[in-house]
Amino acid sequence: MSDPHRREFLTAAAGIATLATLSGPQQAAAGDPSFMNNVPDPALAEKELPTFKFALEQSTGKVIGGSFGKEATVTQLPISKGIAGVSMKLEPGAMRELHWHATAAEWAFVLEGRVRTTVIDPQGASETNDFDPGDVWYFPRGHGHMLQCLGDRPCHFILIFDNGYFSEFGTFSITDWIGHTPKPLLAKNFGLPEQAFDSFPKDEVYFARGKIPPEKPSVPLQGWKPPAQTHKYRLLSQKPIATFAGGREWRVDSSRFPISKTVTGVILDLDPGALRTLHWHPNADEWQYVIDGQVSVTLFGSHGRFRTEHLAKGDVGYIPQGYGHSIENVGTTKARILIGFNSGTYESIDLTQWIAGNPVDVLATNFGQTAELVEKFPHRDVFVAPKDGPGK
Repeated sequence: MSDPHRREFLTAAAGIATLATLSGPQQAAAGDPSFMNNVPDPALAEKELPTFKFALEQSTGKVIGGSFGKEATVTQLPISKGIAGVSMKLEPGAMRELHWHATAAEWAFVLEGRVRTTVIDPQGASETNDFDPGDVWYFPRGHGHMLQCLGDRPCHFILIFDNGYFSEFGTFSITDWIGHTPKPLLAKNFGLPEQAFDSFPKDEVYFARGKIPPEKPSVPLQGWKPPAQTHKYRLLSQKPIATFAGGREWRVDSSRFPISKTVTGVILDLDPGALRTLHWHPNADEWQYVIDGQVSVTLFGSHGRFRTEHLAKGDVGYIPQGYGHSIENVGTTKARILIGFNSGTYESIDLTQWIAGNPVDVLATNFGQTAELVEKFPHRDVFVAPKDGPGK
């Protein structure tokens, strides 16, 4: 890591340490999840809604050789207090070294190439898995793991973390730890002579580079001891959870992927002109990454506040918990959006569903309209509306 990057991460770490000492309302304002439903977020309390868009793939990020990591946290997108995301690319032979995250669980979706992961849990069970495009992994907070490019082609994946304050300062890398531990302590810990550690890296490696890994995973030093729950789910190998006259949806939450207790993932395809209708999520924030296409995302924030952002391929959007929103394909080709929620249980309420769930006389009185007009509203939930709109 270059000195400028090191200074940036140390500064960020110091900021988090300061946040950890806060309490009461101050702590809530800093984003403590236990208070988020009771204390207004200052970023959302202004007369105008803040931007909820960040051009993730256009950012510089951290680059080492042919590998990179680009992040979207509250630093880059202040509204995104509940979820952070990273776009990571690994060149052949590269590995995101052994590390763990003290402040967030990690959920990932593979876009391109092949990835191998090894993870260990608090019971000492370890699991090695190979991932193809469309596959998902989940590592609970604090579980040690590594990410490795397989084969002779680069791999690219999107990481979603259930904490918007997560960043590189929340990552504990094994070379950073061993490189800054006194050799007598290392020698006693591992039962090796002190000089055995002379050639170990003195600073964090972050992206380790070596030979292309073997096609078949090697056996761990302790042998195989599989975990109770797998960390792998083949999302796009499944049939869509729903197909609409305008799109398709794949979804995986803890009911299908039990270990993923804090993140739900969705792949949403929208045909040209199709609309993911006006809705909100009672139990989670929403993080969006545009895989392909162009979409228009609206955000409703109460008291007449309304904001629209146009997202293209590689852009990120963020919707706070409970805020009304929609996603519309405004391009001429299919749009595909990766969506993450910081809850292992998926919940949504659609505006069409809400209206259809009320009697005609209630709706007529509420809107000051005739019963005849109200009867023309859809009599069902419309999750995705095609270009020409839903039928009754």
